[in-house]
Amino acid sequence: DGGSWWRRSGFGQSLLPDGSGVRPTMLLAALGSAAAGLVALLFLQRLLRPFFWDDVRYYRRLRTAGRAIRSRMKTGVITFVDRFVEQARRSPDKPFIIHEGQVLTYRGADERSNRVAQTLRSRSGLSRGDTAALLMSNEPDVVCVWFGLCKLGCQVAFFNSNTRARALLHCLRSCGARALVVGAVHLLEEVLLSPQEDRMELWVVDTSTSLKGVNALLEKLDSVSVEPLPMHESSSVNILSNFLFIFTSGTTGLPKAARISHLKGVMSMCFLRMCGATENDRVYITLPLYHMSASLLGIGGCIELGATCILKKKFSASQFWKDCEKYNVTVFQYIGELCRYLVSQPEVPKESSHSVRLAVGSGLRPDVWRDFKKRFKKIQICESYGLTEVNIGFLNYTGKIGPIGRASYFNKLSVPFELLKYNPLTYEPIRTDSGRCVKVSKGETGILIAPVSAANPFLGYAGNTSMSEKKLLRDVFQEGDLYFNTGDLMLQDHQDFLYFRDRIGDTFRWKGENVATTEVSEVLGSVDFLQDVNVYGVTIPGYEGRAGMAAIVLRSDQMLDGKKLYSQLEQHLPAYSWPWFLRVQTSLRMTETFRQQKMKLVEEGFCPTVVRDPLYFLDATEKDYVPLTKTMYDRIVSGKIRL
Repeated sequence: DGGSWWRRSGFGQSLLPDGSGVRPTMLLAALGSAAAGLVALLFLQRLLRPFFWDDVRYYRRLRTAGRAIRSRMKTGVITFVDRFVEQARRSPDKPFIIHEGQVLTYRGADERSNRVAQTLRSRSGLSRGDTAALLMSNEPDVVCVWFGLCKLGCQVAFFNSNTRARALLHCLRSCGARALVVGAVHLLEEVLLSPQEDRMELWVVDTSTSLKGVNALLEKLDSVSVEPLPMHESSSVNILSNFLFIFTSGTTGLPKAARISHLKGVMSMCFLRMCGATENDRVYITLPLYHMSASLLGIGGCIELGATCILKKKFSASQFWKDCEKYNVTVFQYIGELCRYLVSQPEVPKESSHSVRLAVGSGLRPDVWRDFKKRFKKIQICESYGLTEVNIGFLNYTGKIGPIGRASYFNKLSVPFELLKYNPLTYEPIRTDSGRCVKVSKGETGILIAPVSAANPFLGYAGNTSMSEKKLLRDVFQEGDLYFNTGDLMLQDHQDFLYFRDRIGDTFRWKGENVATTEVSEVLGSVDFLQDVNVYGVTIPGYEGRAGMAAIVLRSDQMLDGKKLYSQLEQHLPAYSWPWFLRVQTSLRMTETFRQQKMKLVEEGFCPTVVRDPLYFLDATEKDYVPLTKTMYDRIVSGKIRL
């Protein structure tokens, strides 16, 4: 019977000091009380720490990814390319890259990159440790040439395919490139017309070329061996040594060559897995491969998973959903501007018949996020934040609209950082009388900094020691400590969500690209009728980032020649960095330290009723700057005139 079961089990034995027994009903009552307490505890947890278990699960994924990397390294799989070769052996016949109907398997990409390495070893002067630059648009051979150069032992520099004239030569010299590989002959024109201080090998990814001094990479590619080079020994690679150069815009006016370590490369490969992607996914990449997002996070993420990449040469809003259905896309990478384009497109049947379940990226504005989620209900958004220079990054794995990530206790164990109080006029961190910096409180905006360490190295910018040093903060909280200053303003709320607020310095972001205001100023400053130029970014309702605007001062007795100005921009700068608005002033506002004053100009924007100076708007159809009227302003703000 029940009573004898309790006695035999031992639960009915005396538990009290006086020897009295405990009835089953008493034990049940105790268990009920414990259960009620547990329910109450869970209720409090949900009330006070609603994202606790989300944080724990994400932290466990981080730890698991770290253990997997360390385990592979013990077997000799150390670098980004080592991981690719491993996947090629594991899944040789699986599609790796699909591009405009062309299918390249993992084995096919491995063998083609071996052919590239064999060809360059026999026909070029490149050797281990040299730097080779890539100037190519999105195509499978970008990856094959990249990996082939790595197998040769070279460091690879990714060049923005929009880079022009002086900036291109600056990039070549700053990273010390011994060779330049381009995807099309016309990209070499400006290099060939410029004086070469140092002998540089020039290669075009083609079967032949008539240009003197230019080599055709594909000329003998099919006749060389598919076997890997014997000199490729990954065990000799230092994980903290340089892997890539990726160029970023900055206050120097010209792109900076950020050094990317092998450690940064292999850590970046975990991004898609952390977002929830799997080996069965087909990842649609329309972002340019010269950026870290597409190359390290996108291509690298596919390699880490063993997934398939659907590579698009260029993003097209009208073709997007057609491609997603055609190629059975399940995951796509975005920047905020890309999602805004999709939301602003007319509804089409294919936007609901696709298989996309996950969108991963960064820079998604909350209002666009809400519209995107409302319209494309079955797609989960994974918003993130990351930097090219160091290993700091955040991921919003909760689905909450707005934040770029979490700053929970668990996450800060893996990604330590701090937010500092700053001077709103100089954007410099505030220091106490003792010389130490001050942390902001929750709910207060501060400058994001990250400690520099073996796990988070900062290798600096090639050929720019002074700019490298400017990114570092020393003796921040105690003597001898060292932090990387991101230059980004962040806010941590009381639920430990992180929000991106702004980017300080002489840059702004437009069309998914960082624009260096000083580079634009230098191009405008070379126009003969302009005396002074001050370039900055202004916000426009319905647009991501800031559109370019320039306050200009005309030379004495000179008139504004909009067509000539347009021609200058078209010749020397990519379209995303052109100023959309001009403000003609009699003199530029300067700070007490004789720096150009931008804050007031940014605040006043381009509204004719606010700004008393003459305003002009870039009319792309006329290739001219035309007077900006109130009617035109209203049409721009309402979206009737698109930029």
